Amino acid sequence: MPYMLISTQIRLENGPTVVGDEWSDIQLMDYLGASLYKQLGNNFLEYKSPDPPRVVLNKLEKKGFSVVSMTGVGQTCIWTLHLPEALDEDKNKHQAH
Repeated sequence: MPYMLISTQIRLENGPTVVGDEWSDIQLMDYLGASLYKQLGNNFLEYKSPDPPRVVLNKLEKKGFSVVSMTGVGQTCIWTLHLPEALDEDKNKHQAH
């Protein structure tokens, strides 16, 4: 999972932060303190962390992710992060054992 999107709506200081979808790395979602939920009206599941984006970004940096870009869409802020291939391969090797 070399790329990741996170987002939050309206208030950056408070959270929550959407950190993944139903196919995201479960161990990473646990590390972020995220829970799987389905928002009323959606036909898909998402992981949501109660932490504000600043805390989520700090946690992801400790795991080797770096921010590639950030944008605002309406009342939503979205960050794209990338995990270098070497770190992603190392993670996959450790999971296989």
